Amino acid sequence: MNPKKIVITGGPSTGKTSVIQSLEKMGLTCLHEVIRNMTLEEKEQAGLESFTINPIVSVQDPIQFNTKLLQQRIAQHQSVEGMDQNIVFFDRGIPDVLAYMDCFGQKYDDTFTKACQTFRYDMVLMMPPWPEIHMVDNARFESYEESLRIHKCLMSTYENFGYDLHIVPKVPVEERKNHVLNLLNLG
Repeated sequence: MNPKKIVITGGPSTGKTSVIQSLEKMGLTCLHEVIRNMTLEEKEQAGLESFTINPIVSVQDPIQFNTKLLQQRIAQHQSVEGMDQNIVFFDRGIPDVLAYMDCFGQKYDDTFTKACQTFRYDMVLMMPPWPEIHMVDNARFESYEESLRIHKCLMSTYENFGYDLHIVPKVPVEERKNHVLNLLNLG
């Protein structure tokens, strides 16, 4: 049995993690964002207190960083094959890597595009930018304006790979969770 793979994505500070945690509390399987740990490792290796801009452009070797990120997202995708679950939620998907690279003007080879074509998701839920909940923390560096730009790149990238995007409304977490459940006929 292969579960439906559902991506929850969006720009920084759009409420993805809060919704994923809410779904997880219900007992649903959720795979968490891998870049937070990678960012913390990069900061430690570079001896930095914090990054002031997105790590995709501030790490020593952006291509190596993004290749590692791509590999980890592919491993996440593959890890659910044969899992005895109906649905698995992913906090970000493989196309997010390309979207961020496009957004920050980084070049990549066809390894990245082939990964997006090969490892597909069944549904993409997009969290739109929301100024009232936007915040910066030790692993989220982008201003609201940067979040808007990233959102546009995410939308464009997923659409370019043939996904229909389901926009999750800007409502409290419980209502967002219920919206997701209703979309999946779980509510």
